[in-house]
Amino acid sequence: MKKYYLYLLLLPGVLFLTIFMIIPIFLTIGSTVNNESGFTIQGYIDFFQDRYFIGILLTTLRVSMITTIICILLGFPAAYYISKLGSRKKAIMLLLTIFPLLTSPVVRSFSWMVIIGRNGVLNNLLMSVGLIEEPLDILYTPTAIIIGLVHLFLPLIIVTLVGVMENIESDLLKAAESLGASRLAVFSKVVIPLCVPGLVIGSILVFVGSFTAYTTPALLGGKQRVISTFLYQNAITLNDWNLASIVATIMIVVTILIITIMNGMAKKLNPKG
Repeated sequence: MKKYYLYLLLLPGVLFLTIFMIIPIFLTIGSTVNNESGFTIQGYIDFFQDRYFIGILLTTLRVSMITTIICILLGFPAAYYISKLGSRKKAIMLLLTIFPLLTSPVVRSFSWMVIIGRNGVLNNLLMSVGLIEEPLDILYTPTAIIIGLVHLFLPLIIVTLVGVMENIESDLLKAAESLGASRLAVFSKVVIPLCVPGLVIGSILVFVGSFTAYTTPALLGGKQRVISTFLYQNAITLNDWNLASIVATIMIVVTILIITIMNGMAKKLNPKG
């Protein structure tokens, strides 16, 4: 009887997700394989035969992967340091980490435009010290998009990893050291494997967020198209809802595929879960 009431508590959430997410997703996917003549996948064939479309998809995947890797490299040591602090200092550091998430992506993107533009702070500084003779073309490139996305999603992976690292028992690390393991060996053989769940969750959040982000790529990328800005262009500017639906479906499939691959890698790295 108790389980019956627990299932009833799930009912509102399940109905909400079904009506406002699952059904629209299936309707969107269904519209891409049905037309006046019946079932067809010609839209997908045309998409994958067009080098321009493929280039946009590959650029988006590359930007998302690089963003995820940079966030891991920057976030792992930062999270490890925060996890070793006392409760008061840890709370302050986590507050400072989360604080950028409260700022609008539009504001952050415009801030980076001021910093990395041709007449921005970075170019003026490098030219004033004589490191470069001409301004660097960073803005409106994939590099600018990656910088903005790292700034946007780095707090997510730090917070995720801190939650995992603070549950690692210090006695476990001391035991490994007492058995002759160096600090590097303890870190690589004990800490990293135990952090795999946090790494996977954080990586999925960063990758999916980077793959589907619109505001940051639109402002920092300019004419450099990624799949989200390409979808917006077809849906709103060109009013080509069929192609926009195909792009949206491809984004869903790629996202599910990447999540599956990351979970598979996590199981291999940490078979015991």
